[in-house]
Amino acid sequence: MTTQEIANALNKNGLYSKRNGSSITAYQIHGRTRNYGHLFNRNGNEVSLKSKSGHNVPSTASEATLPNQQKLVNADQLPDELALKVLMNKKNFKPANTIQNLIPTQPGLYCIRIDKTENLPETFATHLENRKHNILYIGIATTFLQQRIGQELWAKGHGTFFRGLGAVLGYRPPAGSLINKKNKKNYTFSATDEAEIIQWINKNLLVNWVTFDGDLEKIETMLISNYLPLLNTDKNPSKLPELAVLRNECREIALNLSIINSIN
Repeated sequence: MTTQEIANALNKNGLYSKRNGSSITAYQIHGRTRNYGHLFNRNGNEVSLKSKSGHNVPSTASEATLPNQQKLVNADQLPDELALKVLMNKKNFKPANTIQNLIPTQPGLYCIRIDKTENLPETFATHLENRKHNILYIGIATTFLQQRIGQELWAKGHGTFFRGLGAVLGYRPPAGSLINKKNKKNYTFSATDEAEIIQWINKNLLVNWVTFDGDLEKIETMLISNYLPLLNTDKNPSKLPELAVLRNECREIALNLSIINSIN
């Protein structure tokens, strides 16, 4: 591709954006690709990827696609592309209450879907219907999938998804429960509420994962940008303001801000 074609593609798909919000230029693509000679071949204003062996990637190589026809990477990474197809294939998802002894201990990616969108509160069910999928969350585990998925589904630690889902389902943390905590963001629910949320998860959610040893952050960003999962906030160009409001409300309750403000 030419540097201008690459700039146009990035400006269109939003996989990278400048802090000031201005458009990416061909000149910036020229500079970036020149600085990473181990990744890119340069021929005038044309840029091509190098394979892991340092050779050119054949232009006739087959390419797997994501929604919106965005290409993943180059041909030497085809096994990774197939792994992502396995991850997102609906047929591979399993009920949450059946997977505890199946999740591997390697790093990787995971995806959470809801079986029936109507089991969400109406506002969030409508958002899913508009997005024409049932994907709630996509995440990565840089060390152990088993540990990370356990945090997200069964409150075995601090799971972002678990906190967000609990707020969506109408649960709130105990008042003042974060006041004496070092981390003022990771609110938790009462033991009774946690048990009810876990019961709901086990009844309604479907999960799939793949082990993966590549650039997890890059692939996660790409998947979230393509699929727009309902409850992802980071890296999501269509994150829900309704979810942000609920999460902020939970933090305020856990910090007991209403009482603190009334005293002040």
